[in-house]
This record gives sequence, structure tokens and C-alpha cells, in this order.
Amino acid sequence: MKKGLLINIALSRLIASLGHGDRVVIGDAGLPTPPGVEVIDLALSRSIPDFAATLRAIVSEMQVEQHMIASEFLLAASSPLEAVDSLSQQNQLGSRQVLSHHDFKLKTRSARAIVRTGEYTPYANIILCAGVVF
Repeated sequence: MKKGLLINIALSRLIASLGHGDRVVIGDAGLPTPPGVEVIDLALSRSIPDFAATLRAIVSEMQVEQHMIASEFLLAASSPLEAVDSLSQQNQLGSRQVLSHHDFKLKTRSARAIVRTGEYTPYANIILCAGVVF
């Protein structure tokens, strides 16, 4: 049995398959998913799992060199945004790029996968860009 924080088979497989620059989206329950992009649907019910716990679990195994968020996400204080800021301060998310929500959704088209959470906080979405460990 896997020993680390992340034990989801689909997420472990995804992270192990990433190359430099590949993108993984963690989205709230309402984020649209473009045709052709793999969806790993973790949503069970409202807030289960929440955005913050999902982000922490993925970042525990994924090397991230950059993250992208929508400017709308920054407008209201929320626990999902606090989680992003906390991980950023710990240098776990690399540099930050802020986009409009429209442009954010366009970027999801080139993601390797979208991870759907049970998060109900509007705009609680992030794109993680894979880095390298060497």
C-alpha cells in the first residue's frame, strides 16, 4: 500500500505521467470541462472533498513550477484562496499567473486532466504547471 498522503489511484497515475510544463486543473464543482480533457471526478457532495484538501494532496507529490488562477478568485477572501496563498508562501506552487476567468477556462482546454472537487466556492480553481525535480 502507498505510504504518502495521496492514495487515489487515478491521481497518482496522472502525476507519475506528467512531463515538464504539463498542466493539471483542480476545479470547483461548477467548472466546465472541455471535451477531450480527462476528468478525475472526486466530487462526492457539497465540500467533499474540498478544494484546499485536494490541492494539498496533489502538491504533496507534484513538482509545480507555476500556477494560474482567475482574477475573480482574488476578489473575495475564502479558505480555498488561503490554501493557495499558504502553499505559495511555502514555495510549493512556483510563480503565479493571474488571468481573467474567461482566459482561465480557455487554458483548461490544454490540460492533461481536470480534477473536479466538491468545492462550492465560486472561482475556486487553479491550474498547476508541472516542473522538474532536477
